[in-house]
Amino acid sequence: MRLSILIPAYQEERTIAEVVRLVREVDIAPLGIEKEIVIVDDGSRDRTAEEVARGAEGDPRVRLLRHDQNRGKGAAIRTALDAATGELCLVQDADLEYSVDDYQALLQPMLAGAEVVYGSRFRHRAWPEGMHVANFVANKLLTVTANALYRQHLTDEATCFKLFRTARLRALGLECSGFEFCPEVTAKLGLARIPITEVPIRYVARGVEAGKKVRWTDGIEAWLTLVKYRLKRRADRPTAASRAP
Repeated sequence: MRLSILIPAYQEERTIAEVVRLVREVDIAPLGIEKEIVIVDDGSRDRTAEEVARGAEGDPRVRLLRHDQNRGKGAAIRTALDAATGELCLVQDADLEYSVDDYQALLQPMLAGAEVVYGSRFRHRAWPEGMHVANFVANKLLTVTANALYRQHLTDEATCFKLFRTARLRALGLECSGFEFCPEVTAKLGLARIPITEVPIRYVARGVEAGKKVRWTDGIEAWLTLVKYRLKRRADRPTAASRAP
């Protein structure tokens, strides 16, 4: 079995080489899984692509794809997903907030039959290390909204670490371009009644000065995305008149 690790990257020259090195070195072979690393440079204007090559050191498991211009995290994930060859796929950020040492914890439920696995920062620590108050509140609001609208039982809807069966993720018909990837996926899984398994993961937040790109407006867009798919499903339901012969 193969795991495709999907890494969207934009202006990440400071961290991407180290991320690639860590992902290359993480050992999941004891689980009977090989890996490939699919990185999409989303129109970076810095040395992101060169740093990917430095971190890869010629490793054939690492593939770099490039967008001519910045299209957004969701678009980069969709490009990586199109190129993935693994039966499983995992989204990995291009910074160092998440630990690759949690890969095995994420994979074990999947090997036991789970359809989707989310890594929960809040199952590891009630207040994740370094997370600002505004981000904490936004994460809680998004999670409560997702649970209420889609009958989930999540503790961390907006986590980066999301592990899927590749065919399942492709079947969702992703449309997102930006940071709304997480709410779109969660909404569509909920509408399809696909259960999400959570496992605790480690996390150390970075700030804007360290390159964090999520802004308060992205939180609003994420919330609106959750609501949009719920309302869209209701609008798409046939009325009694339309069901009549």
